[in-house]
Amino acid sequence: TLQNFFKLYDQIAGMTGTAATESEEFMNIYKLEVVVIPTNEPCIRDDQDDAIYQSIREKYNAIVEEINDISASGRPLLVGTVSVEKNESLSAALTKRFGLEHEVLNAKYHEREATIVAKAGHQHKGRDGKMRGNITIATNMAGRGTDIVLGPGVAEIGGLHVLGTERHEARRIDNQLRGRCGRQGDAGSSQFFLSFDDDLMRIFAPEWTVKALSWIGWEEGQPIYHKRISKGIEKAQKKVEERNFEVRKSLLEYDEVMDYQRKIFYSRRREILAGKGLKNVIQ
Repeated sequence: TLQNFFKLYDQIAGMTGTAATESEEFMNIYKLEVVVIPTNEPCIRDDQDDAIYQSIREKYNAIVEEINDISASGRPLLVGTVSVEKNESLSAALTKRFGLEHEVLNAKYHEREATIVAKAGHQHKGRDGKMRGNITIATNMAGRGTDIVLGPGVAEIGGLHVLGTERHEARRIDNQLRGRCGRQGDAGSSQFFLSFDDDLMRIFAPEWTVKALSWIGWEEGQPIYHKRISKGIEKAQKKVEERNFEVRKSLLEYDEVMDYQRKIFYSRRREILAGKGLKNVIQ
């Protein structure tokens, strides 16, 4: 119930790059309007359609292949995972399959975060002597709010590519991941790789969906790209966001009694600290 803590201030304001999707909650809880400020430079980031696979195994096989191909083209990659466990699992798969040099960014290595982020948009020389794009595998929380500076010549070949391994329950987290590239007018691109085994996809698509798609010729290992499915996922995210908002709203309502007591306590505390009518208070 942090909401009531913030409401103790006479005036509150905030700044973030991903408030638009939460504008209704800011208005309902804090009576704050969300104002979208235009970007300093036009955003030329290429947000590609989601690549959707039947199973998690197929999805991760495709992710490892995609990482290798894009890095070999000279473009650096930032790969976003939803947990430390999946972060390290993907790192192990990259090493086992291609022996690719890469950096892992999660809560375990937070002391190296600045160093890793500083190199994330650069290139390095591979074992074959050719220039490859740096690969950084990061959890959603790691490296947020930092500008990944592109190395020499990277912008000319497409800039940083962001690859999301799963959709988050909240759209703003996905937007934060996409927003790691294409900053300040730089070139960049983003894409999410999904499977029908993902947690969010289970909410959006019942089991019969995969069977129906296999009947019409969806082969194993083959991705599908469909805007209707991507829009359906966003609707599922919105439903989850609404449910989570209702939970926070209920907690806030239950805290009203404590909040009333809290305000009285802080009021008397201020009187005592100010020394006003202290004798009467003691009596």
